[in-house]
Amino acid sequence: MLKRKVLVAATLAAGALAAMSLPSLTTAAKTKPAPKMVNDGRAKCYECHEEVKALKEGSKHAKLSCKTCHDRIDEHLKDSSTVPGTRVDHEVCGKCHKSQYDSFFEVHYDPSGARKDKGMPGGRSPMQDKLLAGHGFTFEHTEPRGHAHMVVDQFASDRFQGGRYQFKGGWANYDKTGKTWDILEDKGAGTKLPETAMAGNPTCMQCKSSDLILKWKFMGEKGGKFDRTSNVNDVAKEVQNPLGCIFCHDPHGTQPRVIRDALIQGVQQNAGGNIFSKGGKTDLKAVDFRGFRKIGIMEKTDSRMMCAQCHVEYNCNAGTQWSDGKAVKGDDPRTNHFPLKSAKDLLEHYKKLDFYDFKHAVTGARLVKLQHPEAETYAGSVHDKAGVQCHQCHMPKQKGKDGKIFSSHSVVRPAHAVQEACLGCHPKDGAAKKKYQIETIRNYTKGKMRKAEYWLGSLIDTYAAAQRLGVAETVLAQAREKHEEAHVLWEYWTAENSDGFHNPQLARESLTASISASKAGVKILNDAMLAKKDEKK
Repeated sequence: MLKRKVLVAATLAAGALAAMSLPSLTTAAKTKPAPKMVNDGRAKCYECHEEVKALKEGSKHAKLSCKTCHDRIDEHLKDSSTVPGTRVDHEVCGKCHKSQYDSFFEVHYDPSGARKDKGMPGGRSPMQDKLLAGHGFTFEHTEPRGHAHMVVDQFASDRFQGGRYQFKGGWANYDKTGKTWDILEDKGAGTKLPETAMAGNPTCMQCKSSDLILKWKFMGEKGGKFDRTSNVNDVAKEVQNPLGCIFCHDPHGTQPRVIRDALIQGVQQNAGGNIFSKGGKTDLKAVDFRGFRKIGIMEKTDSRMMCAQCHVEYNCNAGTQWSDGKAVKGDDPRTNHFPLKSAKDLLEHYKKLDFYDFKHAVTGARLVKLQHPEAETYAGSVHDKAGVQCHQCHMPKQKGKDGKIFSSHSVVRPAHAVQEACLGCHPKDGAAKKKYQIETIRNYTKGKMRKAEYWLGSLIDTYAAAQRLGVAETVLAQAREKHEEAHVLWEYWTAENSDGFHNPQLARESLTASISASKAGVKILNDAMLAKKDEKK
């Protein structure tokens, strides 16, 4: 069995929620008996914020004053309607955790880091324009290049708001990191560049940045400054930072945690049987701030769950109901939803949810647009069963400039850092051998992806030919069902970022099932066209 010590990464300085007029907890986190409280005025804060006291006292951050992250506290104590300021940016953590801070903003100057559309030759989905015809991602669907760039790469995309947001200074500043609006410029509300889409929604931003945590009510319901129906550009203007330390580390007491609302809801709805549970239980205690926000506190670090705040298939946009074709809009809770299901179960899940994303432009098949489902893919894999977590491969330990060992926050691709990511558990294998094994699995899976794409493309072409020939609608409907089945089983793997390495067996099973479904659809149509031609003889 693979073994490695769990790494607890850098934690945020205290107080990101302490004095925000947020309510008391309904469930306090379990803490050790606290030593004598620091006499810095915090006792007054605790009179209203018992939840913060439960997290902070006795923790590694117990000595830090609330003023580390909050200002206007004195004014707030005099008048509770005066909301104090709260810092949730990386810089406040970086004062104490410089190595982690510096590594987070490290730019990966390697071929994988350059801007790369999935639809280009050699990309993850060379036929995406045909297979996703009718969806905004066909205008641009880039492969990820790191957490420090996740906000700017979303905003400065040809599918987002017509190309309204661009890099200041053009491509020369593409590698710049820091504050969003130091890097990007707004070309104006009337901007609509050729071959761009007007996509974008507030829910999608909730996993890209932690800036909105105090402006977004749980699940994006009404009651915060922004909600699921808010104007996407208004929300974007208040996003200055990519996801921060508070996503995974409680700022008051350093406990491992998650804050993404749809993940917390998904785990709560199936606490004993979700993809993170062990022995019928999940190490996640939901802490409710009087109905405004929830956070999920863990007793032990589980980076599978921490990373699943973003690295999952989720729905964040409007769509349509399977049952009656009625529109599903942003005010519907289904537009902020984590299925937490693998490739083989997703289509059935979305049918039960009564939601699909779009219709294919050629066949009219009702299709689901998949997002980055790494957590669901990894669940049940060889490494998962061995107890290996995400941070052990993607955030390997290294020595900082101060000589201290820390967990890197640059989030590496193991294939590009085999020595650090793999050899700790596989010391008898050299780096060359492990890289060879990684690429073998990925290349095998990519081969199956190309075959699945070929047969999906063939199904689409055959459908168009059958439609022109006048094949009966009942037959076309059967082919569309096969298209819907084959699509989910294929596109899941163009969205998943490991090219099958996270779970090679699941990749093979679902991709070959996609190929089989496409072939079955082609046969249905070919048989019908042959019969149609015979009728004309």
